[in-house]
Amino acid sequence: MTEQIQVAAGLDLHKSFIVATILTTAGEKFLERFNRTQTGLFALKDWILSNKVQVVGCESTSDYWVRIFDLLDPYVQVIVGNARDMKALSHKKTDKIDSEFIALLALKDMIRPSRIFPKEHREFRATVRLRHRIVQKRTSIKNEIHHILDSELFRLSAVLTDIFGKSGVLIMRGILNDIPVNEILALLPPSVKKKEEALREVMQSTLSDGALARLASCLRIIKTLNDEIAELTNISTNYALVNFPREFEILRSVPGVGEIVAITLLAEIGDVRDFSTGDKLASWLGIVPRVYQSADKLHTGSITKRGSKTARWILIQAAHAAVRARDNDLKTFYIGKKEVIGAGKAIVGVARKMITIIWHLLTNDETYEDNQYRVIKLPKKVYVKVPRETSLEEVLRLLRDAAVVLKEPDPEIG
Repeated sequence: MTEQIQVAAGLDLHKSFIVATILTTAGEKFLERFNRTQTGLFALKDWILSNKVQVVGCESTSDYWVRIFDLLDPYVQVIVGNARDMKALSHKKTDKIDSEFIALLALKDMIRPSRIFPKEHREFRATVRLRHRIVQKRTSIKNEIHHILDSELFRLSAVLTDIFGKSGVLIMRGILNDIPVNEILALLPPSVKKKEEALREVMQSTLSDGALARLASCLRIIKTLNDEIAELTNISTNYALVNFPREFEILRSVPGVGEIVAITLLAEIGDVRDFSTGDKLASWLGIVPRVYQSADKLHTGSITKRGSKTARWILIQAAHAAVRARDNDLKTFYIGKKEVIGAGKAIVGVARKMITIIWHLLTNDETYEDNQYRVIKLPKKVYVKVPRETSLEEVLRLLRDAAVVLKEPDPEIG
């Protein structure tokens, strides 16, 4: 039986200040307000310790809790709870009531603690999330370039699949530098030169001075963002390979999981052994349906969308990649579900299936293998050419030589 909590504190966190309340089982209450500065945080720590607080409760509001957790955790138990769960029990809303209510929940041991990663892992996750935000910014700038070109009737996207590939960027930079069309086309690879007639028709359109200036600005921004994304990718990859080499290898074996997907899942999930089943991991990620039950009636709704948005998004991307890949079990599962529930829900189902498979592989230290589409290695064959006019002794010698070769181990099989 755990020891009963006698003194608990509740913190209502804000960007510039903290409202803190201490409650005791004897009915005492202490209320203080601290500035969210270095000095204020140390004053909060001294106040907590001087009142012999056993448990400190707070909400997982933005990243406001991080510095407080790192400061107080070595001295007192800090419970970071889900704000949505804690607010569901409250009715009135003021800073003082919030802090007192959180203190009451901590005193009664009613706060379900969130998973708190070690500081170094939180830094890894922050780096991965920053990379994804920069990629989103780059996508926004690319969309702006599409808008600039389309508004000027320079429909390069109608000819090239990706205007931000090597050929597309070469054409846009050639237009910006006022290079003649023939010289630009001469620099393109043979595969693109097949579309020369269509490209000439596109490049007949002229861009206004304002459009050229905006296009040049957007291309400079994209180049800068590309450099930053490459740097953050390198940092994240090195951290994953040093700290999670086996987990990285296992994740990469799953269809649809590339390097970025593997790194993101490692950063967002951490140790999958914190979850007793794959279904609980899926629930933590918010990729399970809402359940409403009353009497004998059971209704399921859309997915809960709790947990990491980044992990959910990357799982959906991985599911799309898996169903576009060569034949695999996940693709077969998707095709079967698509006919019944539609493409969108089927993709979510694939993502849910993927995360449960990933949990199983990581907890059992196994790499992914398809049950349905196994690679079949054909046995080694040896062909012996026998001339038409050959003596019996020569034929026997050739057969003996062939027997020696067949006994040698196949380097592909081992």
